[in-house]
Amino acid sequence: MRLRPVLLAALLAAGPLGLPAGAVLAETAVVTPDTTVAGLTRTMQIDALFTLLREEGRVNGMALEKEMFPDSGGPQWMAALDAIYDLPRLRQAFDTALSAELGTDPDTIAQIVAFFGSPRGQRILTLEIEGRRTLLDEAAKEAAQVAADKMTTARDPRMALIKRLVAAGDLIEMNVAGAMSGNLAFMQGMAEAGAYGGQMTEDQMRSDVWGQEDQVRSDAETWLYPYLALAYQPLADADLQAYIDFSESAAGKKLNAALFTAFDAVFRQVSLDLGRAAGRAMMGTDI
Repeated sequence: MRLRPVLLAALLAAGPLGLPAGAVLAETAVVTPDTTVAGLTRTMQIDALFTLLREEGRVNGMALEKEMFPDSGGPQWMAALDAIYDLPRLRQAFDTALSAELGTDPDTIAQIVAFFGSPRGQRILTLEIEGRRTLLDEAAKEAAQVAADKMTTARDPRMALIKRLVAAGDLIEMNVAGAMSGNLAFMQGMAEAGAYGGQMTEDQMRSDVWGQEDQVRSDAETWLYPYLALAYQPLADADLQAYIDFSESAAGKKLNAALFTAFDAVFRQVSLDLGRAAGRAMMGTDI
């Protein structure tokens, strides 16, 4: 079973939730500079991001149930999803990992907060989270894919800027690595639950995951470019260029690497727990 990629590196930030599609986005007040990791996560609205990730997890978890064990999930499976996506637990793991990466580098944090705490930075975050929420709807996701394909075919200069942003953050490769790590953890969880009947070795699981690499990369590209094109549609070219410049800076690269490490720590455990719960459901044992 190959899970839908969790686009870790693309999750740079989040803005306030609950805005209706097409709403006029007001500029968010500048965040008071704070060079601690706690100040960084407040500036980047990580609480709001994890709330959305939990919602995405429930949606994907229901799709997993439908595909793998449609007659043996039910309320127990939903309860398992709630436990797996327990926000305080996820945030603690994320904060611990992020602190290990950036906690001793207040100068870098100050540069990150200066960019994302500005009105421009806050608007970018708001657009990112709203775009991601929009893509929870399948019809919207398909429309975004069609629009992105048209931009690529027409050699739209905006798509060229988006590709520069993706390259600056190495977002495709980071997402491929994160998705494959999660897929391996999922299979390990399934094996622990006995879903493979003891017939799948660790080497076989790793080989299976590596065999998915091309498809995972294709999935990441298929999701990422339409998402970014949709999210940044209201953003001026000058603001997108400023975002690229920041992403290409030393601070931007350190942020991307730190976020990848932190999200990978969180979602590798989530995937392991999902595999265990799915395996138990398939085996007809208590989740």
